[in-house]
Amino acid sequence: MITDTKELLQKIRRIEIKTKNLSRNIFAGEYRSAFKGRGMAFSEVREYRHGDDVHDIDWNVTARYAKPYIKVFEEERELTVLLLVDVSSSGHFGTHERTKRQLIAEIAGTLAFSCITNNDKVGVLFFSDRIEKFIPPAKGRRHVLHILREILQMSPVGHGTDISKALIYANNMQKKHCSMFVLSDFINQMDYASTISVVAKKHDIMAVQVYDPHESNLPDVGLLSIRDAETQEVMLIDSSSKRTLSAYRKYWDQICEYMQTTFSKYDVSFVSTATNVDYVPNLIRLFSNRKR
Repeated sequence: MITDTKELLQKIRRIEIKTKNLSRNIFAGEYRSAFKGRGMAFSEVREYRHGDDVHDIDWNVTARYAKPYIKVFEEERELTVLLLVDVSSSGHFGTHERTKRQLIAEIAGTLAFSCITNNDKVGVLFFSDRIEKFIPPAKGRRHVLHILREILQMSPVGHGTDISKALIYANNMQKKHCSMFVLSDFINQMDYASTISVVAKKHDIMAVQVYDPHESNLPDVGLLSIRDAETQEVMLIDSSSKRTLSAYRKYWDQICEYMQTTFSKYDVSFVSTATNVDYVPNLIRLFSNRKR
């Protein structure tokens, strides 16, 4: 959490400059093609041209002017996007230049600016093991900056992660169809597959797993005193022990396997990105998976 006002404003400004550039120059086409409108709306009539679909001829106007006219339709583009942002205590972990929370803020900023660039609404739901805050969908730069400010400075009440609770709340708040992005490390001790199965029937769900590379591979540095950021449990482990490294790797693989199995089963597009790599290729891949 950033508490110093000057530091906060500087961080928000850096994220805005980077993510606005990405959303305009890299993600504009990817976003628009991945999230098509929900239908077609009548726009106007015009004279028939060679190659036009005869099924679109407006026979009333054609009879009135004694020459063929067709109806022109436009895609109903305006969408609603909801970001489900994990602000649990594990997000403060980071062994490289940024924490998981900071990376989530950048990804959220990129998605949010992509939304407003395409004249779509974007809202955000902050969650831990409870619902921390809900910002209703809206448009505009000031709205996106407000979202970024909340991500960076929020001090959540809860410490753990309950993805299922977040999805249920979002589903209840959004009566109409929307696109949901779940931004989390997915270190979640509770089942969320059954909730995904229900919510995915009504909304499009996409997931981005953010993790630190030392979470997937425990470093071999001997005796370690570690504290679980979410449960506050403190343990002394021997990271040089092959048994310890094997057990930890099994634990991490189970988290990833559950996530991948669940998302694949319910047609949820997802990608994973580490804090020490460029997230842009992974977001592009997420949009590409969405178009399939």
